[in-house]
Amino acid sequence: MHHCNSALLAILLAGASLSLAAQQQSKPAPPSQAPPLTVDRDPVRSPDSGEPAAPPRETVQKEGSGFILHTEVEEVVLPASVIDDKGHLVQTLTKDNFQVLEDGVKQTVISFQHNDLPVSIALVVDNSGSMSRKRPAVNKSALDLIEASNPQDEAFVVNFSDEAFIDQEFTSNVNKLREGLSHIESRGGTALYDAVVASADKLAMDAKRPKQVLVIITDGEDNASTLNLEQTIRRVQQLSGPVIYSIGLLFGDEMSRSEVRHARRALEMLSTETGGIAFFPKSLEQVDQIAAEVARDIRSQYTIVYHSTKPSSEPGFRRVQVTATANGMGKLSVRTRTGYFPVVRKAKKTAPSPQE
Repeated sequence: MHHCNSALLAILLAGASLSLAAQQQSKPAPPSQAPPLTVDRDPVRSPDSGEPAAPPRETVQKEGSGFILHTEVEEVVLPASVIDDKGHLVQTLTKDNFQVLEDGVKQTVISFQHNDLPVSIALVVDNSGSMSRKRPAVNKSALDLIEASNPQDEAFVVNFSDEAFIDQEFTSNVNKLREGLSHIESRGGTALYDAVVASADKLAMDAKRPKQVLVIITDGEDNASTLNLEQTIRRVQQLSGPVIYSIGLLFGDEMSRSEVRHARRALEMLSTETGGIAFFPKSLEQVDQIAAEVARDIRSQYTIVYHSTKPSSEPGFRRVQVTATANGMGKLSVRTRTGYFPVVRKAKKTAPSPQE
C-alpha cells in the first residue's frame, strides 16, 4: 500500500534537523550518511514544513487614553501516572492530592480528569535486518496492546530501518493495523531517532485525540539517523509531544555490551523525559505481558492541566515537577514529562482605527 509520494519525509526530517540545530548553541550535528528517502514512502508532515504558524493569542484593548496588551499564558497538559511504594498504580486520587511546580513555582490546576480518555497512538516498529525473526511475536503484542485499549483510540503504524515510512494511516480498525504491521522488509540499519521525530510530528499535525502516545519496539542502537538523541528529545518537548513507551529487545548475542548499554540509555531517556516507561524483556515471551502493562498504564493516567505563571512569549525550557500525597498511602511517585518548551507567539501589529 506504499504510495510513491513520500520523498517529502526526507525533506521534513531534514527540516526538523535544521530547526533544532539553529536553536542550539552547540555545534550542529555532522551531515548524516543515511540514504535519502526517495520512493515508495508515505509522507509524514512536520510543523517545519512551511505550515502557517498559529496566530498569536493576544488582544489589544483601549482603556482610557492608553492601550493594554493582553497575552494568553501557556496552557500545559500533563498526563500523569501515580505509583505507590509497592509498585502498584494508584487510581483513587483527586485534584487536591496533587501539587505542580514549574521552575520551582507552584501552579494552579485548572482542569483535572481521571477517565479512560481516547488516545492517538503511534506504533513505531524496528524493521531492520536483526528483527526478521522477532516480528511475528512483536506484531501480535502490538495488536494486543491496541485491543486492550479504548475502542475509540486511533493508531498508525511506522516501520523503520535506515528509512522510516508509514504502512498504515490513522485508524481504529485492528485488521488494517494488522496489515500495516505485516509489511516486513527487514533490512538495513536502525534510524530510530528519525522515526520518533517523524512520528511525533505526525501526531502533532494529524491526531484527533489530545492525549497522545508513542510506542517504540526495537532491538538495537540507532546507527542511521540524521538527528541525535538530544535533538530528538528536544523536538518532542518542543511539540509538548507524546508519552513514549519503549520496548527494547536487547537480549541475544547480536550486540556488544557497549551497544546494549547505549541502546538501553537512549530508550530510558526517551521514555523518562516524556513521562513513559522503558521495558527490557529477557525474551519474546515477555513482550505480550509488557504490551498489556503499557495498555493498563495508558488507561490509568490522570490528566492535569494548568496555566503557566509565565507568559508564552518567554522562551526556554521549563522544568515541571508533580508530586502527590494522600493519607494512608505512604510514599507516592508521579511519572510525567519532565518539562516543555513554550509555544512562542509574536504580537500582531494592529492597525490604528480610523475613528481614533
